Amino acid sequence: ADEATAKSNGCLACHAVDKKMVGPSFKSIAGKHKGEANAADKLAATVRAGGKGTWGQVPMPPQAKISDADLKKVLAWVLAQ
Repeated sequence: ADEATAKSNGCLACHAVDKKMVGPSFKSIAGKHKGEANAADKLAATVRAGGKGTWGQVPMPPQAKISDADLKKVLAWVLAQ
């Protein structure tokens, strides 16, 4: 269900579960943040503001359209990979 939420919000246009596309795979993101107590909050801030340089030179544009509830669901799903 949360993969569907990610898809409906456009996340899967640049990310895949288990392979690098334009952005890193969700499994890579989960692995990088494993054990971080504030991982979801940190990632939410990056999704909202956009980011550059963490995973390469291609910037992630700010994602302001995803609702707070959907963002929370998607990040919980990503971090569970």
